[in-house]
Amino acid sequence: MEVTTPLSDALNRYLDLTSEQMKLTASNMANVDTPGYRATGFDFEQAFAREMNSSPDANFSAGEPVVEVDGLVSRPDGNDVSMDREGMQLAKSQLQFRLGVELLKQQFTNVMDAIHAEAK
Repeated sequence: MEVTTPLSDALNRYLDLTSEQMKLTASNMANVDTPGYRATGFDFEQAFAREMNSSPDANFSAGEPVVEVDGLVSRPDGNDVSMDREGMQLAKSQLQFRLGVELLKQQFTNVMDAIHAEAK
């Protein structure tokens, strides 16, 4: 038996997107010295809104539309990865992930409290 709520489903999708964002950031950081590499990313807010507007029964659509990040300065070798930008992006993603985990834990606590309400 699976116990989920609309909020827990939304939080699962939120965590999946945050995880995808961290993977892209890690990839950008790993390629900081690759000549010609262009930093990539996706619009988190837009992707999350799209996930929330999709069917509740739809599976998470891994592989968000990844695009090259605009406005970055390229080095002479053509690489435009900024470790400062990527470090900030990673910190933001980590905070988003921690928030999602805490909210999901609270949801499960509420469900468990409801299940055990009669025992009290």
